[in-house]
Amino acid sequence: MAKAKTGSFYLTESITLPAGTVNGGRVQGTIDLGAYVNVPTGQAIAIESVDFIHQVAADFGQQVNQMLVQSGAICAQLTDLNPGTALVRADNQSLIASSGLNIDQPNNVASHAADLYPDNFGPAALSEAFMVVNDTLYLVAGPDGSASGAADVSVTARVRCRVVKLSSEDWMAIAIQSTASDN
Repeated sequence: MAKAKTGSFYLTESITLPAGTVNGGRVQGTIDLGAYVNVPTGQAIAIESVDFIHQVAADFGQQVNQMLVQSGAICAQLTDLNPGTALVRADNQSLIASSGLNIDQPNNVASHAADLYPDNFGPAALSEAFMVVNDTLYLVAGPDGSASGAADVSVTARVRCRVVKLSSEDWMAIAIQSTASDN
């Protein structure tokens, strides 16, 4: 079983969807975990929760009617394997968290109602955390159903995690699952 080596801390990554990004266009960013993951010592990252924040323009406001040209969604995913600039299906083992900000542009209404993926992995119990043994996390986001508006849109992932020590059995199980997901 995993044993915590640190308390919880946050890692963040922001990517910018340029103004006018076409429907289905994607942008990718990365979070380097090289300082936290160590294969020889069995050190890994336990992800406890992921929050997605959507902001628009240079003032980083949240006026949803400026994010897209017409009604649609801004989708984002955090994975531990590189999907390139594509979204992965919900049953992909590398999917850690996802976000779908649905925007009703004419009415200036936003909702996350369609995105039911659990981005909070429970209380502080390590048994409920998402364990990562890869040295990079990948954030991919983009508009769907509409092009982005006249201003840049920032999508930020705030990842609450901790460094853990895994037994060799747990490490191998996670590594095999992660590798199998890539095939």
